Amino acid sequence: MEYASQSKESLEALHAELAERYEAFRSEQLSLDLTRGKPAKEQLDLSNGLDGILGGFYLLQDGTDVRNYGGILGIPEARSLGGDVLGLPASEVLVGGNSSLTLMYMYLDFMNNHAAENWADEAEASGGKCKFLCPVPGYDRHFTICERFDIEMINIPMTETGPDMDKVETLVAEDPLIKGIWCVPKYSNPTGHTYSAETVARLAALPLSAGKHFRVMWDNAYTVHHLSDDQDELENVMELARKAGTADSIIQLASTSKITFAGAGISFLGASEANIKAFEQFLSAQVIGFDKVNQLRHVRFFSDGDALANHMKQHAAIIGPKFELVLSKLDAALGDAGIAEWTRPRGGYFISLDTMPGLASEVVKLASDAGVKLTPAGATFPYGVDPEDRNIRIAPTFPSMDQLDKAMDVFVTCIGLASVRNLLESL
Repeated sequence: MEYASQSKESLEALHAELAERYEAFRSEQLSLDLTRGKPAKEQLDLSNGLDGILGGFYLLQDGTDVRNYGGILGIPEARSLGGDVLGLPASEVLVGGNSSLTLMYMYLDFMNNHAAENWADEAEASGGKCKFLCPVPGYDRHFTICERFDIEMINIPMTETGPDMDKVETLVAEDPLIKGIWCVPKYSNPTGHTYSAETVARLAALPLSAGKHFRVMWDNAYTVHHLSDDQDELENVMELARKAGTADSIIQLASTSKITFAGAGISFLGASEANIKAFEQFLSAQVIGFDKVNQLRHVRFFSDGDALANHMKQHAAIIGPKFELVLSKLDAALGDAGIAEWTRPRGGYFISLDTMPGLASEVVKLASDAGVKLTPAGATFPYGVDPEDRNIRIAPTFPSMDQLDKAMDVFVTCIGLASVRNLLESL
């Protein structure tokens, strides 16, 4: 029964029951963490074969010794692997260190401050400020990069098919100082939604109506992170951009951080050959070459076309049940209560939940006081401000099943308690 339809007496009784349950959790002095989407130890163990895989053989097919200097773009074999992940030819891929976030940061630094026609100079000349479109809820580290470069962020509602493209297209056509849009197109962080074919096509064409040097930052972090054989499909944005004549405006990113070792993977930046060349020149003043030994380890580990897919099926076998547990707990406790809504992703690392307006911060505080850490309310919005204070990102992957089970019991109790209190106060 929906909480809002219950009588005051029923709500008071429910409040007493939830408060008692909550205090019992507090007395247990729990210490559980659902804050970040980190791989669990069992997932990391899947890649232990990386250790020692080279067996003292450090030569590439062309005879290059990967232990030595050079090669900013990465070894050819790793560029091919990145091309397989991103759907690009190897010539359009740069291979970096363990973090695609580093490549994102470097690329925005390049475009904002160092390119021959950079965003900051254009903004200064026009007396305005550079801006970026940010689908929300979204990825907090994207927002942090924009803040670092003093790029103004504009919220764009995220729908089940991707960003609200009507709003995106209108804003971009009206303001040439909007220089880009952040996208997590497959199993998006945190909703888990995948962009529809129409949305991808509209994003590929978006630079045609934008100001100069507009960039679609295509952070395809979860492109191979399925939870089962029931997988989402994503259109190839670069193929569509080539047809639209906008290939120079698409910057794709991915990494193996949640595929192999989170702290010792390799990352990929995919772009047109012209963009790759310009970015390589920018990097040459600060980078002699990324870790080619690690690149070769990954190439040897993923020895053929099926190896990566089989590896990700092993990941899914570990984390799929965790997502099922979270969803079952939400359904059982809140399914007919009418006090929260949540997504049901088929891949990625997160579930996005919306409370009643104004309650996310209270739920997060209640959970913290009971020993369950959650990502701060507002973290999925620019500047850490959720205008409706509703969204909470749930990260199921890192805890054990027992820890997750307990954490979700606490979490749904906190949602119920905060919601009943709010309803009673409104009577």
